[in-house]
Amino acid sequence: MPALQESRLPAPKAIAGHGHALFGTAIGTCGIAWGPGGIVAVQLPEADAQATRARMLLRLAHCAPRPEPPAVVRAAIEGVQALLAGQPRDLCEVPLDMSRISPFHQQVYALARAIAPGSPRAYGDLAEQLGRKGLSRAVGQALGLNPFAPVVPCHRVLAAGGKTGGFSAGGGAATKLRMLEIEGAHIGGTLPLFG
Repeated sequence: MPALQESRLPAPKAIAGHGHALFGTAIGTCGIAWGPGGIVAVQLPEADAQATRARMLLRLAHCAPRPEPPAVVRAAIEGVQALLAGQPRDLCEVPLDMSRISPFHQQVYALARAIAPGSPRAYGDLAEQLGRKGLSRAVGQALGLNPFAPVVPCHRVLAAGGKTGGFSAGGGAATKLRMLEIEGAHIGGTLPLFG
């Protein structure tokens, strides 16, 4: 696999301690968890706030709720809120802790983070950037396991022919389409689903 070009992403900023918080957005209650290496998870809305928290914390230990997140985390929350309210944000300034993420998934996530809001790409496009069109399924699997949505904007990656493909967040493909519409993307020339 060819090496990726040097990333424009910042080095992770140190964050004191571990914790998590829930926060409101235009599409529902999201969650965020952090540790000393940066953000360890971001969770899109589930059926309710308790389900959002439970899904986010499935694989996380040591992330007790904190009433006041550190400044770096508050900035990440504000960025997610702005993106989901329709502001064209790429969230590349949000420091992610990728220490538990495989090297291949890190490459996929870096490519996804480079996709501009409202400009969806195909799984095959990312696979080609990784060196082989045959990696499309592996790219889809990596994005399906993305613990950082929407900071790693897996909603901006579609199946061939502009089809939505899968989406593991609550609401599935309908949530993916709603997020793309918020960003002003039109899939295959279609009219907005939510007006």
